[in-house]
Amino acid sequence: MKTSSLVLIIIGAFILLLGGCAGCNYNNFVKGDNAIKAAWSDVETNYQRRNDLYKNVVQTIQGSANFEKSTLTEVIAARASATSVKVDINDPQSLAKYQAAQGQLQSAFGRLMAVAEAYPNLKTTQSFQDFQTQIEGTENRINIARKDYNARVGAYNQQVRTFPGNIFAGMFNFHEKAFYKADEGTDKAPDIKFP
Repeated sequence: MKTSSLVLIIIGAFILLLGGCAGCNYNNFVKGDNAIKAAWSDVETNYQRRNDLYKNVVQTIQGSANFEKSTLTEVIAARASATSVKVDINDPQSLAKYQAAQGQLQSAFGRLMAVAEAYPNLKTTQSFQDFQTQIEGTENRINIARKDYNARVGAYNQQVRTFPGNIFAGMFNFHEKAFYKADEGTDKAPDIKFP
């Protein structure tokens, strides 16, 4: 066998090996990207469930006479803001905007629930008690969905950043995804004072 034929065979084998590695890595990137999209969809679904519950609670409270209208208005505005933010999971800034809007809604709703405590006849209605239970369950679902999303992002980012995946990720235009981060200030314990 001639040396040139042997060189061509070696080059051909190397190209096939490189193509096989590229194909495997590409497929893994696509699978990871799809898993992240599915996990994000679960996060959005649970936030939508919470928004729907908040709407129902607001409607129940609106039926209560003499309830503080400014607190209700604040929740309604925060809910409208939270539902209007569109997220591109490839854009960390849009994810941060979404997270901030959801935080504002949760904060406004927390103030609404605190004010609702001052209305004993509202607290005793079955629908209001049911909403409180459903909201607690929904908050747990949201937490699990965010955790699952971050786990998928972590696995994907590791593949995108480690060798040889990092070489192929750049070639195929796959980039790191943003994690869902804790709200600002949640790393500090709340200062609780009892009278």
